[in-house]
Amino acid sequence: MLTRRNLLIGGGAGVGLVVAWAVWPRHYAANLTAAKGEHIFNAWLKIGEDGHIAVAVPQAEHGQGVWTTLPQIVADELGADWRTIAVEPAPLNQLYANPMAASELFEGAFDRLPQGLRDGHVTSSALMLTAGSTSIRQFEGDLREAGAAARVLLQMAAAKRWGLDWRSCGTAGGFVVHGKDKLRFGELAAEAAGGSVPDPVPLRGGETGRLTGQSLPRLDSPAKVDGSVNFAGDVRLPGMVFAAVRAAPAPDATLLDCDTKAAEKIRGVVAIVRKERWVAAIASDWWAADRAIAAVRPRFRIPGTPGSTTTIRRALDTALKGPGVRMVSAGDVGAAFKGVSVVTATYRADPALHAPVETRAATAAWTDGSVEVWAPTLAPSLVRAAVAAATGVADGAVVIHPMPIGGGFGINLEHDAAVQAAMLARDLKRPVQVMWSRAEDIQQDRPRAPALARMAGRIDNQGRITGLLTKIAAPATGRELAHRLLADDHTALAALSLASGRDGYAMAGATPFYQIPSYAVDFHEADIDLPTGHWRSGAHSYTCFFTECFIDELAHIAGTEAMSFRIGMLGGDARLARCLTTAAALGGWEGGVTGSGQGLACHSFRGSHIAVFAEAHIDEDQSIGVDRIVAVADCGRTINPDVVKQNIEGGLVFGMAAALGGSTKYKGGWAESLGLGGLDLPRLADVPDITVELIPSEADPGGVSELAVPPVAPAIANALQSATGFRIRSLPLKVGEA
Repeated sequence: MLTRRNLLIGGGAGVGLVVAWAVWPRHYAANLTAAKGEHIFNAWLKIGEDGHIAVAVPQAEHGQGVWTTLPQIVADELGADWRTIAVEPAPLNQLYANPMAASELFEGAFDRLPQGLRDGHVTSSALMLTAGSTSIRQFEGDLREAGAAARVLLQMAAAKRWGLDWRSCGTAGGFVVHGKDKLRFGELAAEAAGGSVPDPVPLRGGETGRLTGQSLPRLDSPAKVDGSVNFAGDVRLPGMVFAAVRAAPAPDATLLDCDTKAAEKIRGVVAIVRKERWVAAIASDWWAADRAIAAVRPRFRIPGTPGSTTTIRRALDTALKGPGVRMVSAGDVGAAFKGVSVVTATYRADPALHAPVETRAATAAWTDGSVEVWAPTLAPSLVRAAVAAATGVADGAVVIHPMPIGGGFGINLEHDAAVQAAMLARDLKRPVQVMWSRAEDIQQDRPRAPALARMAGRIDNQGRITGLLTKIAAPATGRELAHRLLADDHTALAALSLASGRDGYAMAGATPFYQIPSYAVDFHEADIDLPTGHWRSGAHSYTCFFTECFIDELAHIAGTEAMSFRIGMLGGDARLARCLTTAAALGGWEGGVTGSGQGLACHSFRGSHIAVFAEAHIDEDQSIGVDRIVAVADCGRTINPDVVKQNIEGGLVFGMAAALGGSTKYKGGWAESLGLGGLDLPRLADVPDITVELIPSEADPGGVSELAVPPVAPAIANALQSATGFRIRSLPLKVGEA
């Protein structure tokens, strides 16, 4: 009996179809590896003689469900039985590159290159990358064609046996069928693989029983529920030792001194290894290594003036007062503001930490001059390049085993832990597992950038916005990311250099989607002396907060109910308008009147649309409570509605956590809160009643995993304004902070 339990599910129960990210080949042919009894049909799938179907997935699974939705596309087009579907990581190959992810991550910077430079651009277009809510949008077409091609080959093999035209055959439930005759896929796999298919390959029609649109069970759930899934910290190799690491947060800091003698007295310690900017304690178990690194008490030299909360805010204030660069504009804002009263407001967002449950970890082992690295990564080729550069070997001598990711929220674009593990394994000549403590993970976090905004708007006599000026001060995180991650891609760096003073990443989402006659968006680059990085939804998380809170303020001044005020400015955007009206109806919107504690916000990006209704209050102890959240989203066609809802629910909770906490103060370059308990994160009892509704749509699929994060904070802030009568204009939301 073939069951999901005894199927080979990559990273899950049983043996697991875990294939290493192999050496990047010169020729990009399909290079899947077939196990005994398996037959490779194309670059995306294999079929076993026992009937199992293994789908190669090039995207990292970090909770968003791609190890279910991408195989579901193949299974749907193939006519497979969902119980026979397995998944394995795709090998490192340009066939599986995700150029859309690079474009979304860097907000189209490379797409705007002159053609001559674009032709020579390598990394961003050939990068295997999980980012920007792009998995379905990038790979649906390829996976449908792969499933259709395998289906046609199976139909041809069956038709040959029956002496029929293959076009008269169909597939259903893992069988090729013709009338009452049927043959299992597994029976046909050997003779079907390797054949030729028509060009273009015919896709399935609109027959019943399609898997697309069904809420099929997730392939990764059983292993995550019973604990059999292996994360990076679960890797065990013969002779392996464990490492705890301590480093300074500044990238140009250096290690001055440490107490190795005190650490060596701890039982189980194997060695203390010093590097230029970090030190590691190696022991027979991680607990001993962590106690040893605490005993080392390293001292670092941080050049210049180390950043602090005070200096960060001062840098943003200074940048906003200085000249900016106009990113986008429409109409004439100057004329719209001339000689009239203009409404202004200033908003602030502090750095937002990633704080995933899984701290960063990696394992490395050397054999005959080559190194294997087990790491949770969103960009395996970038990890490989970084390890090769740090250890002085060729890229081909590095094999990356991608692991499932325990959250991450963008931090797994970074590769520090993998580099540390490889260097230590080389020095010690034995396998080493590096695992960062919670304190180290927070200290080395590259948070979502802080930002400061000054908003100005004009309302005419009819209560309509006729002019909007958005000025935002923030560090150039996009350029920083590119220099850190794409250091070897000179064309990418040149593309960003061409946009001097600009950073599309830092200003993403600031362009209003409302139909405002005159608007302008200015970027004021700030040097804050704090490394920043990619965070779930990026700058949209603060630009949406700035815009949607200010729109709410303008609605109050205009004396117009906030939902109608928004819908009146949406013009022909019926999809977002429907999200707003549905959210208001499901939430029981009372118009946001004083004392109602109700707020609304909406956002559109990555091809999707969402509206969020929130009810919130302030307790007697001045803490903020969120009572209810209703989200309505239009994400286009959905492959698996339950997975979409899971992403939106997770985004709502993540966004709420960042709205109420998830930040730390800095002093002397160091984070002050070094544990989850100091980040004011919501607990299970604090999570409100959540309702998620999906608007049926036949539009192309849009991005989902980041969609719900941006509008949560402004919806809560707007709800608090209606509950109390005063406006909180800073993130995280704190009573007493305007």
